[in-house]
Amino acid sequence: MTGSSNNPSGATRRAALGLIAAAGAAGVGAAASAQQGRPALTADTVASAEDMFGVRYTQAEREQMLNGLEGWISRAEALRAMEKPNSLAPALTFDPRLPGKTYPTPEPGVRGLPSSAGPLPTSPADIAYAPVWKQAAWMDAGQISSAELTEIYLARIGTYAGQLECFVTVTAGRARAEARARDEERANGRVRGPLHGVPYTLKDIIDVADLPATWGATVYADRVAVETAVVAKRLEDAGAVLLGKTTSGAIAYGDIWHDGVTRNPFNPNEGSSGSSAGPASSTAAALCAFSIGTETLGSIVSPSHRCGTTGLRPTFGRVPRTGAMALCWSLDKIGPIVRSTLDAALVLAAMNGAEAGDASSFDAPFGADFSRDLTGLRLGYNPAWFEQGADPDRAALEAARSLGVELVEFDVDDEPWGALLMQLEAEAAAAFEHLTLEDLDDRLRWQDDAAWPNTFRRARFISGVDLVNADRLRRKAMTMMDQRFENLDAIIGPNFAGAMLLITNYTGHPQLAFRSGFTDQPTRTIFGQPADDSAATFSVPYATSLWAPLLREDTALALGAAIEQRLGVADRRPQQFS
Repeated sequence: MTGSSNNPSGATRRAALGLIAAAGAAGVGAAASAQQGRPALTADTVASAEDMFGVRYTQAEREQMLNGLEGWISRAEALRAMEKPNSLAPALTFDPRLPGKTYPTPEPGVRGLPSSAGPLPTSPADIAYAPVWKQAAWMDAGQISSAELTEIYLARIGTYAGQLECFVTVTAGRARAEARARDEERANGRVRGPLHGVPYTLKDIIDVADLPATWGATVYADRVAVETAVVAKRLEDAGAVLLGKTTSGAIAYGDIWHDGVTRNPFNPNEGSSGSSAGPASSTAAALCAFSIGTETLGSIVSPSHRCGTTGLRPTFGRVPRTGAMALCWSLDKIGPIVRSTLDAALVLAAMNGAEAGDASSFDAPFGADFSRDLTGLRLGYNPAWFEQGADPDRAALEAARSLGVELVEFDVDDEPWGALLMQLEAEAAAAFEHLTLEDLDDRLRWQDDAAWPNTFRRARFISGVDLVNADRLRRKAMTMMDQRFENLDAIIGPNFAGAMLLITNYTGHPQLAFRSGFTDQPTRTIFGQPADDSAATFSVPYATSLWAPLLREDTALALGAAIEQRLGVADRRPQQFS
């Protein structure tokens, strides 16, 4: 680019503005309209759109705007025609770490696990429901092999998976081969780590080469993955045995997928919530030792709440998403769904660390010490949240108090946090633009007002200016949570209270949802399921959450494990699948 020797930057700027003006000239725009078969825009077109965007212009201002709008639309149409695979991420990437701050991290390694797992149970169901750390100890002691453990899970999958509609693909042959290989390695003195030989499942939006990866949607029902996601490769390297791919709500929303509705094992009449519907359902019913889910806005926490699993949404950027379906590049996270808080640490340790394919990922040590002294830990809570919460929430708070923590009252600022949702809707609509533009969205099973087809169409009308301001609100949320955590080690509360789920997904803070009790509930209807008008109630699990500072999952895990032990409700099984 060339410019005046006296003021090259000014000349460059004038040249750029000249190009923009030329591209937006009325004559060029009108020609583009004719070429595209669109009627030319008029001042009346602008006036009719003003109510939708909450703005008001004069007639002269509308006429002037026409000089640029036609060119803008033509450029947008050219952009839409460009090939944009789901793996093509935006140039701007989100980093939850505020500039100029240093973030303490835990000492690497998982420590303080119980010293003894006890004897191997005689019942296959008891073995299947055992936590990962016990299964690993039994294999270390030679009491059970990976092949035997894998057969227990494959038998349970064969018996129960159909009732729960929680599997897309069962990889029985692959699992048996991997289990035999892990047993041979163990016999030769090679143990890859605590997940060596442990069977698990992957949410179906995480690819494994040559396996179906349907993303839960009718449109992709025949899709087969070409490459293996980084997290799947890391779990394979850690020695875990893949049992199959479990269901995701279509395009990572809800529990309705292209071939069914994933069920809650504690009440199979209702869905398991979503979108990590299959991972939570399969783990709760002990069809695997653990599973891997994803969360954009509640997709680990919500099904864990519904199914009674423990779900850990890690700090944004800790686990790379390379090879997983992108829904919202600045929000998507991958995390473990387990039956024991201790297990979440073992699984996260295997997945942790940056990878070049995910520009938002970064390296940060991960560790957890379950023997740490929790006395004096400063735990934030909001009294109003617990007054409005359920009995299990209050029981979890009292269990925390009994551990010797210092309870500190806490609240979030009163801001229009719901405006943050613009970013999710806009990014998701961009990621799946072709479904809208090619009318493929009509093929998705769920077509309610809240479903993706309607959301994607509506997102076309989000103002770019409002979207930028929503991102500025996100920065405000990040600063607020950073200030709150200056004097707090963790925060406890009902999962969905006080906009914390929304806020912390956008700020990137970790959240641990753990089972805190049971409540009697009628069959719940979400995501388009038919209403249940019976008076019957079911005793179903209930979860409470812990939030921690960025990169301090270790605090939430240690506290969660101690509360879990005090409450004594984690081992209760769904009767129908015992």
